[in-house]
Amino acid sequence: MPLADLRERTAALMPEVIADLTALTRIPSIAFPGFPSEPVLAAAEATAALFRDAGVADAQLLDVPGGYPAVYAEIPAPAGAPTVLLYAHYDIQPAPPEQGWTTDPFAPVIKDGRLYGRGAADDKSGVMMHVAAMRLFGGKPPVGVRLLIEGEEETGAGLGPFVEANPHLARCDAFVIADGGNSVAGEPELNVALRGIVTCTVTVRTLGSMVHSGGYGGAAPDALMVLATIVSRLLDDKGDVAVPGLTAYDWDGNDIPEDRYRAAAGLLPGMPLIGTGSIASRLWTKPSVTGIGLDAPAVAGASNSLIPEAKAKISLRVAPGSDLVASQNALIDHIKASAPWGVAVEVEPGERGNSFKAPTDGPIAGAARAALREVFGQEVDAKASGGSIPLLGTLQSLAPTAEFVVWGAQEGEHSRAHGPDESQDLTELERMILAEARFLELLGERAG
Repeated sequence: MPLADLRERTAALMPEVIADLTALTRIPSIAFPGFPSEPVLAAAEATAALFRDAGVADAQLLDVPGGYPAVYAEIPAPAGAPTVLLYAHYDIQPAPPEQGWTTDPFAPVIKDGRLYGRGAADDKSGVMMHVAAMRLFGGKPPVGVRLLIEGEEETGAGLGPFVEANPHLARCDAFVIADGGNSVAGEPELNVALRGIVTCTVTVRTLGSMVHSGGYGGAAPDALMVLATIVSRLLDDKGDVAVPGLTAYDWDGNDIPEDRYRAAAGLLPGMPLIGTGSIASRLWTKPSVTGIGLDAPAVAGASNSLIPEAKAKISLRVAPGSDLVASQNALIDHIKASAPWGVAVEVEPGERGNSFKAPTDGPIAGAARAALREVFGQEVDAKASGGSIPLLGTLQSLAPTAEFVVWGAQEGEHSRAHGPDESQDLTELERMILAEARFLELLGERAG
C-alpha cells in the first residue's frame, strides 16, 4: 500500500484508537501485591477484546500460574513471510496521590494533544500500537504474528518462567517490543540495549526495643544510623556506584544533552549531576543504585529514642551484558562489608531482571529503520535505556536467531512514566502506529 494511503487510513483510525486508549487507561490494572486483582483481570479481558475487535479472532487469555494472564494469539504467516511476535504489557505502576498528580490518574483527560493518566504511555500506548496495526490490516497482516501482551511486567515477576516452560510461545523470526519510545517526540530512535536490575532488602537490628537517646545514645548503636551509613557507602565521592566487580563501559553513540536531561528529570535549579562519564553512559551502560524503600519511624511523632530496627530496599541497575547473579552477590557482599562498628546485618536477595543488547545490522532492524525514516522523514538514531524489560533476555535465549525491534510511542522527556501526570502525545502515537504498520508491510514485501 502506498505510504500516503496508509498514512490517511491511520489518521482516520485515530479517533477510535484514542477512545480505546482512554477506556483502557481508566482501568487501574496495578498488578503489585496488595492491590485488588479485579482491575488487572478486567484490563486483560479488555485487551483481548480489543484485539478480537481488530480482527484477531483467537485472541485469548493464557493462565500464568501464580500470576496474571497474558493475552495471546497466533496469525499464520503467508507463504514465505516471517513471523513476528508483538509484545507490550497492560499492567501499570501504582499512582499514589503523594506523587503529586494534578489530575486523577484513572480519570484520563486530553490536554494540548496529550492523554493524561496512569498507563496512558507505559504501556497501554504499546498495546494500542499493536491493536491499531492489526486494525489497519483487518486482522490479516502481511506477515505471521504471535501476540504476547504481559500482565505483570511492572512488578518484576515477569513472564520469563512461564515462557521458558512453554518455549513455543517465543518461536518467531522477530520480536517487536512496544515498550519504549523516542527521547523526543518526532525524532525517531531504535532502542538497542537495556540495563538489567537486581534488588535486595537490608535489615539492621541493634536493640530489643526503643530506648531513651539521652540515657543510652553514644554507646549503643542506633539501627537507623547504621543503615544510613551502609546506604551512603553504596556511592563513592563522585556519585559513581562503589560496589566492586560490576560491569561498566562507555556508550559509543550520541550523548544526551545536559539541558534536555535536566528538564526531563525535573532537577531543581543548581542541583549537580552525580557520577562520571557521559550522561548516556551513566544512564545506559554503567550501573546505578537507588534506595527505593525505607522502613523507619516517621518524622511526624518522632521521639528522642534509639531506633532498634530499620530496613531498606536497594535497587541496582546493571549494564547490558552483566551477570545478574554475580552482580547481586557483589551488591550483597558490599552491603555486609559496609556495616560500621562490626554490626551484623541481614540481606535478603530480591528479584533479578535480565539486561538486553540487540544486534543492529540484520534485515529486521533494517526494515524498522526504513519504516521510521519514511514516517518521520529523518534519519534514525540508536539509543539505549536505563530501564529494564526482564522478559527480553528470556526471549533472546529461546530464539537466539530472531532479531529485536524495541520502540514505542512513549517519549523520554514528557511521558513521565512511573511519575505523576503520566501522559501520551497522541500525535506521536499516530506516527508510531503508522511506522509499525509500514514495518510489517516492508517485511511482507521482502518475503514476496
